[in-house]
Amino acid sequence: MSKRRDPNPEFDFFIPLMNELPLKDQREVMERPFFSLQKRKRLKPIEYRSPNGEAWVKVEAMPAYGMATIWDADILVWAASVLNRMKEQGINDLPRTLTTTTYDLLRGIRRGTGGRAYQELQAALSRLETTSIRTSLRAPKRRNEAQFGWLDGWTLEVDPDTDQPRGMTITLSNWVYEGIVSERSLLTMHQDYFLLSGGLERALYRIARKHAGQQRGGWICRVEVLHEKTGSDAQPKEFNRMLRKIIEADQLPDYTMSLTQTVEGTPAVMFQLRGIEAATELHRKLEKERERVEADRRRAEEVDGLMDRLSRGRPR
Repeated sequence: MSKRRDPNPEFDFFIPLMNELPLKDQREVMERPFFSLQKRKRLKPIEYRSPNGEAWVKVEAMPAYGMATIWDADILVWAASVLNRMKEQGINDLPRTLTTTTYDLLRGIRRGTGGRAYQELQAALSRLETTSIRTSLRAPKRRNEAQFGWLDGWTLEVDPDTDQPRGMTITLSNWVYEGIVSERSLLTMHQDYFLLSGGLERALYRIARKHAGQQRGGWICRVEVLHEKTGSDAQPKEFNRMLRKIIEADQLPDYTMSLTQTVEGTPAVMFQLRGIEAATELHRKLEKERERVEADRRRAEEVDGLMDRLSRGRPR
């Protein structure tokens, strides 16, 4: 991570070089359904309870914004990665408010930096701030639940002369902050995680990373349990169809997936670590797909910009 100063002393940017910064996320968040898996607005609450009944999660959305999505959670992964690096550097007073630029944050989470991307970033920050989470995880003593949002607040600074985005701050909620700075609370994620385009794919990777880890023998999970852990609102038949499609595409970083059965004959999925050659080939495929998506996005923004200019130039 490098530190860069802006000519305006009002700003003091902490700019992480994400290609050199290990991605980190919270263990207890990775294995449970905290985020919507769809890009369209979700208002239906997520309600999850572990098989033993001890861990439960309820996520609710504000109608004006919708529920925070698994793509919005990239911002939290970025924050966890930055704070973890600061902790490794021996910084004791870790800030709950992080300061950066919109450009560097978007690049850090492998997004485009055009006008539409900045609009999507603002919408993501609003969803992270307004989504309400109640859970039994890390509840205060003598209470059985904690309630919080992902962010306590955020700001975007705009250059007064050019009207272009300049800097931004993100203030993590106390629940999120405490989870990041606690010992042994974070897991390292593969850098290609940000390249996964599907919400269910992302959820499956997070679950596998938490449970399968580096087990050479693999990890088996019942399909029914995966459905609950991802928080997908798809019906079982549709969920099974999407799962088979993801298994066929075989694009999860670190892991391959295959259909199997438990000893009782219940449908299940086996997650196994990839070999080095397979992982390298997958990285090439994901990068190529990312470049294609970025090219399509740039063309769409160019067309939108041209149409805007033409509409403004028409006589009234």
